[in-house]
Amino acid sequence: MPAIAPGFRYVWLMWGSAFLLPWTALFIASPTLRRPMLWASTLTAPLGLTEYLFVPAYWNPPSSLDLAHRTGFDIESLIFCFAIGGLASVGYRILAPPSEHAVTPEGRRSHLHRWHRVALVSPFLVFGVLSILPWNPIYPGIVALFAGALATGLCRPDLWRHAVVGGAMFLALYAVFLLGLKWLWPGYIEVVWNRSDLIAWRPAGLPPEELLFGLGFGMYWSGVYEHVTWRHRDELRLRVITANGQRASD
Repeated sequence: MPAIAPGFRYVWLMWGSAFLLPWTALFIASPTLRRPMLWASTLTAPLGLTEYLFVPAYWNPPSSLDLAHRTGFDIESLIFCFAIGGLASVGYRILAPPSEHAVTPEGRRSHLHRWHRVALVSPFLVFGVLSILPWNPIYPGIVALFAGALATGLCRPDLWRHAVVGGAMFLALYAVFLLGLKWLWPGYIEVVWNRSDLIAWRPAGLPPEELLFGLGFGMYWSGVYEHVTWRHRDELRLRVITANGQRASD
């Protein structure tokens, strides 16, 4: 990679922390979003500990105290993962009322839910298997996120709307932040991302891997809260799905 200018030393910290601004605004403005946001952020923050898998294979950003280069871990990744988890989890909820209906015990025993736990952990299983292949680690990560979204939709068809709408909304937000990174710190993307090992095509000068990550991340995490807590917004639709599942299992 090209040498990184001294002016880029705190870009990763500032850019990652900037995601806390919309996170905080939503948390203050929408009390109904607070629980799922905190819940999702608590789960996604530890994903920042996987930074050692991506530095320097995928990218090589300067970090506080040069931790990423010296230890493989950095504070910025924890902040970033905390913020984007909460934001991705509420994309669809911004447009829809809170989840007020619980899946009944009978509904949980439907054939649709027999792979409930497997669907939830599928991204981690897929990433673990694909990461042993000789390709850049960002690609197993992207495939794993889409696999998780697909598994969630197959297990809970009522969450497809969450995945599509939530994924699109988070992608739009993430693209705005990437464009801001490109405009505020010209040349940063070119010297930090490992361009020689990634797709050469750069829409609007942005790494397509980042856009795919944003879409996949939003699609998977937009429905995880309802999936784990067995919640649903539309009671009538929930009954229809449960009834169809029980008939198919008879």
